Amino acid sequence: MEEPSPLSSQTALHAAFECARAWLTESATLAPKTQAAYLGDWQQLQSHLHDQDVIKPDQIDDRRLRGYLAHCRESGLDNRSIARKSSATRWLLRYWQKIHIACPASPDALKSPKAAKKLPDAPAIETMNQLLDQPMVEDELLIRDRCMFELIYSSGLRVAELVRLDVHDIDRSEGIARVTGKREKTRLVPVGGKALDRVALWLPIRKTLLKDTTEPALFLNRRGQRLTIRSVQMRLNRLAQQTHLGQTLHPHQLRHAFATHVLESSGDLRAVQEMLGHESLSTTQIYTHLDFQRLAQVYESAHPRAHIKKQVKSTIVSEQNERKIEIPD
Repeated sequence: MEEPSPLSSQTALHAAFECARAWLTESATLAPKTQAAYLGDWQQLQSHLHDQDVIKPDQIDDRRLRGYLAHCRESGLDNRSIARKSSATRWLLRYWQKIHIACPASPDALKSPKAAKKLPDAPAIETMNQLLDQPMVEDELLIRDRCMFELIYSSGLRVAELVRLDVHDIDRSEGIARVTGKREKTRLVPVGGKALDRVALWLPIRKTLLKDTTEPALFLNRRGQRLTIRSVQMRLNRLAQQTHLGQTLHPHQLRHAFATHVLESSGDLRAVQEMLGHESLSTTQIYTHLDFQRLAQVYESAHPRAHIKKQVKSTIVSEQNERKIEIPD
C-alpha cells in the first residue's frame, strides 16, 4: 500500500512547515541563535497565514507575503526585525522549492528593509591590555580563560568559532589556526605570539582535565567536556570584574577590538575582511567609521589649513556618532 504524502495530514500548510522545521533543526548550517530566531519567525508566519484562512502552500504568493511584512511593520517591529523575518521566509521558500512543495511565492521577491544600525562597541587598547596582561596565577580555569580571550582578540574569532576549536586546529609552529565559521566555511587566521604563549600554558592543564582521550576540543570545562558559548560569556564577565574594568564585556566586543585596532594600525581593509571571515567587504567597512573623532583631531593638528572651529568640529563628531551602522558578526 502506498504511504500517504506528509502533506495529507492535518493541513498541507501545517505539514509543509513541519517538514521545514525538521530540516532546519537537523540539517541546516545556521548558528544556534539564528536557527532559533528563524523557527520563531516561521511560527509567526504560519499563525498569520492561518488567520488568513490559508491551508495550502500553493495559496501563498508574493502579494500575501508582502502583506505579512506590512503587518509586521504595523505591529511596531523595527527594520532589523523585519529584515530577519524576510531572510527567514526566503530560507523557507527555498527549502520548499528544493523538496518540490508547490508555492507561487518567489524568494527573490522579498526585499529586506535596511536595518537600524549602530556602531559596535570596541574596547580600547588600554582596556584590552588591562584585561589580558594580569600577573600569571596558578588557577587552572583562569589560565584557560586568558588563553581563550587572548585567542579571540589575537585572531578576531567569533565566540562560536572559539568553542569549536579542536587541539589540532592550532598550528603553533606556523602561528596559524584553522577556524570553522558560518555555514561551515573554514579559514586560516594568524595567531599572535602572546596567544601562542597562552596556548602553551593551557595545553598541559587541558590534559589533566581530559576524561575521554577521544575528546578533540581545545577548551574544556572541569568535567572534561567542550566548553559552551554561555560559559565563555560568563567567564569573560567574571574576568572583567576581577580586573576592575568597570564595565561588562561580551566576547563579540573582543572581536570588534581586534578588527578596529588592526585596521587602525594597518589600513588594510581587505586583510581584515579575510581574517574576520566576512563575505562582503561592506560588512568590514563598518570599522572605517569607528574612530572619526581621532581622525578629526589628527587632521586639525596636521593640516595647515584645518583649524576647524570647536563648535563646527563638535557638530561633525556628534553627527558621526549618531550615525546608525550595522553591527557586523
